[in-house]
Amino acid sequence: MSKPILAIVGRPNVGKSTLFNALAGSRISIVQDTPGVTRDRIYADVSWTKWDFTMIDTGGIEPDSQDVILSQMREQAQIAIDTADVIVMLTDVRQGLVDADSKVADLLRRSHKPVILAVNKVDDFQKFMADVYEFYNLGLGDPLPISSASKLGLGELLDEVVKHFPSRDVMQEEDERPKIAIVGKPNVGKSSLVNKLCGKDRAIVSDIAGTTRDAVDTDVKHNGQEYVFIDTAGIRRKNKIKGEIERYSIIRAVAAVERADVVVILIDGTQGVTEQDAKIAGIAHDRGKGIIIAVNKWDAVEKDDKTIYRQKERIRQVLSFMPYAEIIFISAKTGQRLNNMFDTIDVVIQNQSMRVATGVLNEIMAQAAAMQQPPSDKGKRLKLFYITQVSIKPPTFVIFVNDKALMHFSYLRYLENQIREAFGFRGTAMRFIIRERKGEKK
Repeated sequence: MSKPILAIVGRPNVGKSTLFNALAGSRISIVQDTPGVTRDRIYADVSWTKWDFTMIDTGGIEPDSQDVILSQMREQAQIAIDTADVIVMLTDVRQGLVDADSKVADLLRRSHKPVILAVNKVDDFQKFMADVYEFYNLGLGDPLPISSASKLGLGELLDEVVKHFPSRDVMQEEDERPKIAIVGKPNVGKSSLVNKLCGKDRAIVSDIAGTTRDAVDTDVKHNGQEYVFIDTAGIRRKNKIKGEIERYSIIRAVAAVERADVVVILIDGTQGVTEQDAKIAGIAHDRGKGIIIAVNKWDAVEKDDKTIYRQKERIRQVLSFMPYAEIIFISAKTGQRLNNMFDTIDVVIQNQSMRVATGVLNEIMAQAAAMQQPPSDKGKRLKLFYITQVSIKPPTFVIFVNDKALMHFSYLRYLENQIREAFGFRGTAMRFIIRERKGEKK
């Protein structure tokens, strides 16, 4: 089930990044008094009461500015608004109601999304409440007084936010068809691939990078099985235009990945894998999705008998954090090997939902420990008591030990490899939770 999305918007320098960091529980956004410091949106996963949701920090909106950076920030904020389920508009009680606030409020009203008005920097409720009432003039309902810096009023703000999220019944009405998000840099052929799969020009195809501005769902039927393919806006690497800004949003890709069962990371075979591809792949890896790396435009690559080997080796090197990912070579233009892609998707979906019996898991762990002794530190050795699988999508395992500080990541990787060798789990991440058995550690 996909998570609701909350966007924090407002004009520059009202404290959006400070609020974002306070709600996220860490300093993720750069906080500085200079307006316009947050130039691209940053996202974080947040939990409040029984809700898990994704929060977006945006660059400040200056509605009338012709400055290149500010206009790009305005464009990105609009993408965040379009993507969000709920919007928090942040204002500044110390600066008071200004004309730019009214213009931002007009923009938000046109979105027809639930908007919660928060008045920031209210460090003393008795002192500033009279000034808070001025913001009723924005016509966005009751203004909520908060202080991001002092973390005052944030609980009341979040209580109001979650009231407006889509009901769980609505969110759980999503169909059970496999959902495949296609992500990648601009102009690698995402829309061309979707068009080829469904046999019609559903998505606009252009040589201009960034033509796809929204995530588009396309139904595809193959061998009697229905799939939903999610084509996303291209993710462009940061470019220096009066400082680094991200021209095209990654948040739509984040939202699409959140909804997907399998993520196809499309790479341009004529250019090879890049560090930007690794950043995009990291979004799917962090969320434990099934992952297929599809090298596109393979028909345009000059090949010899070692070309595929060299490409795979380079991909494994750059994407070393996801050795489990499946790699296929395709051509969206000619349809080359697209049948293989469906076969690979089916395998990855099956592996994402695979469950392994507890008894079998413990046999494998015992054999692994016999072949390679667990690590020790200062005379104390790691003891492995028990392993069990607790969930799927991704397959998640809990290992009970005597002291989790002794579980070195390299040994955990070794155990993972032993389980993969026995059961495959091709194309899917695996999660491990290490717990100490009660009474073992003194």
